[in-house]
Amino acid sequence: MSAYEGIGSTSQQMSGVNATTTFPGNGWTNGAVPQSMFPTTREGRVTLYSTHRRWIHSHSSWSRIGTGSEMDAKHSDSASGISLTQCLKEEGRIMRALIVQLCEFFYKLGWATGTGGGVSIRTGEGTPARPFRVFVAPSGLQKEDMIGDDVFELDMERQIVNPPKTPNLRQSACTPLWYVVYKHRPSARCVIHTHSMNAVMATLLKPHADTLELTHLEMLKGVGNHAYDDSLVIPIIDNRPTEDLLASQLEKAVLKYPKCNAVLVRRHGLYCWGDSWEQAKTQCESFDYLFETAIKMKSLLGLDSAEKPTNESYRVHVGPPPAKRAKKSTSFGSSNTGFNGVGAVDNADDLLSKVPLLPRDSKTLLLDIEGCTTAISFVHDKLFPYVLSHLESYLETLTLEELASVLQLLNADFAALQETHPAKLECSLQDQSTKIAIQRMVKAMMKFDVKATGLKNLQGKMWKSGYASGELKGHVYSDFVPLLNWCEAQGVSVNIYSSGSIGAQKLLFGNLESGDVLSKLSQHFDTTSGNKKEARSYTTIAAALQHADDPSQIVFVSDSEDELVAARSAGLCAVMSIRPGNAPLTRPGEFPTIYTLMQLCGSHDL
Repeated sequence: MSAYEGIGSTSQQMSGVNATTTFPGNGWTNGAVPQSMFPTTREGRVTLYSTHRRWIHSHSSWSRIGTGSEMDAKHSDSASGISLTQCLKEEGRIMRALIVQLCEFFYKLGWATGTGGGVSIRTGEGTPARPFRVFVAPSGLQKEDMIGDDVFELDMERQIVNPPKTPNLRQSACTPLWYVVYKHRPSARCVIHTHSMNAVMATLLKPHADTLELTHLEMLKGVGNHAYDDSLVIPIIDNRPTEDLLASQLEKAVLKYPKCNAVLVRRHGLYCWGDSWEQAKTQCESFDYLFETAIKMKSLLGLDSAEKPTNESYRVHVGPPPAKRAKKSTSFGSSNTGFNGVGAVDNADDLLSKVPLLPRDSKTLLLDIEGCTTAISFVHDKLFPYVLSHLESYLETLTLEELASVLQLLNADFAALQETHPAKLECSLQDQSTKIAIQRMVKAMMKFDVKATGLKNLQGKMWKSGYASGELKGHVYSDFVPLLNWCEAQGVSVNIYSSGSIGAQKLLFGNLESGDVLSKLSQHFDTTSGNKKEARSYTTIAAALQHADDPSQIVFVSDSEDELVAARSAGLCAVMSIRPGNAPLTRPGEFPTIYTLMQLCGSHDL
C-alpha cells in the first residue's frame, strides 16, 4: 500500500483533529499527516517512523498480548483505543484492506504461496446496531495480488451480507473452519491459516503423535496462556482431501485443548486465532518460531522439545548445595565382586541414593518395557507403524471366524471407553463391514494411545508375523543383556510387566539383534493382570511371584510416575528409569532414580 494513501482524509473528519495534530488516524500512517510531509525525505521518514504505524487499523492504539504483568498498561481489550471508523460501511472498507495487507505479508513470509492460506476477521458486538460480521479472503487468488474488492462479508450464519465486487469468486475453503473457532472461542476476532513449511515439518517430528509439545522456550510467552517453563501442547489433526472435511476434527481439538490457541494439520499447515487480528498475528509468528525451534532441536541436536532441560542454572533449590564427592582410589589387584570390579568401599556413597541393589536388597526384579528396557521410540516409530501399514493386508489372511473373534474383542475394548473418549467420538461404526469396522477401531484407539486387551492381542499377532518374516527385529538398550547375565549369575529372577501382550513381549525378547534372551526371563505379565496404574494389579503380581506376604521384596522399575505410585501403594520397591526420550518428571526426587539398569547391580557383602 502506498505511503500517500489516505493522508489527511479520514483524520480530518474526526472531531477536534486538525492537519497538524499527531492524534492517531486512519490508513498506513495511523494519524493525520500534513500534506507537505513526504516520506521520501529524511525528515519525512523520521516523522513517519516516529509517530505513525504502518499497519491498517480500526482503532487508534496497538494491543498487548500478555495479561497480569505489572508492566502491562492496558489490555482488557486486545485492540484498544478510539475507533477510527464512522459507520459500518467504513469499517468494512478498512477490514477488507487489512485482510489484503495481512495476506500480502504472509505471502512474503512463505506462509501463503500458491494461493494457499487465508485470513478471517470478525467485527461487531452481536447487537442489532452492531451485528457480528465476518470478513473472509477468497479462494484461488494470489494472496500477494489481492484487493479489498475481493473480500467476502458474511454474517454468523455464513450468509453473504456483501459480496465482493470482483465477479466469479468463491469463499475460502477454510470458511467452515473459521466458524468452528468463532463458535467455540467467543472472544476470537481473527483466525489465520498458513501453509508454513515449519508447521508442516513440525507435524512430522513424531509421525503418529496427536500433539506437539514444547517447554522451556522464551517464545512460549508469545502464544498466550503460557510462560517460559510451562508445557505447551498443540493438537495435531490428520489432513483430508478437502479443507471443509477438517471441520469436525478441528472442533474436537478446540474443545479438548482449551488452553491452546492453535491447531496443526498434519502435512498441511496451521490454524491460529486471537481476540484481535494483532494478537492472532503475533501468536501465529510465535508458533512458527517455536515450530522451527523444535525442528532444529531434533535435527541438529537430537533434543526433544517436550523435555525439560536438566543442566540449566535455573533451579528451584532448597537447602545448601550438595557436597562434592571425593575421588577414591581403586585397587585393581584386589578381589572385588561389585559392578565393574569396584568394591563396597568405592561405591558406599551411592547407597545414599536409596537405589536398591541386587541381590543384597532383593532377588526379584520386575521391569517395564517402554522407557526402561526398550526405547519408547521403538514402539512408536517401528511397531505401531508396522501395524497401521500392514493392517488391511493382514485382515485379508483371516477367516470369517477369526475376523468375528477380533471384532468381538475390539468391541469389548470400545465398550470399556467413556462415551466422551476421543477414540469413540472419532469412530462411527454404523453400517460398516467387519474388516472396515476393525480397521477404524484399531486406527482410532492407536491414534489416542488406548491400551486395551483386544487391541494388544491383535497387535501381538501382527508383530509375530513381522518377526517371523524378519521384517521386524527387537530393540533393547545396551545395558539390558548385561543386567540379565548379572541377575542369572546372582540368582535374581527377572520378570516383565508391560501393557503390551505377553505374546508381544516374548516376540520382542525372542527376536533381538543380539539373539534370543527369553530363557533369562522368569515370568511375563500384561494388562490381563490389571491396569498398570492401579495398585491391585501389583498385588496380583506379587502373589504370582510368591511375595504376597512381603511385596517389598520386589523391585519394580518403570518410567511412568503413575505406575510407580501404584506399585508403591501395593508395597513394592519402586524405582524410576531415566532414558532419552522419556516423559519429563513432574515429581523429581520422589523415587530412587537410575540412568542405567546396571545401577541395580550390587554384591552380596555390601
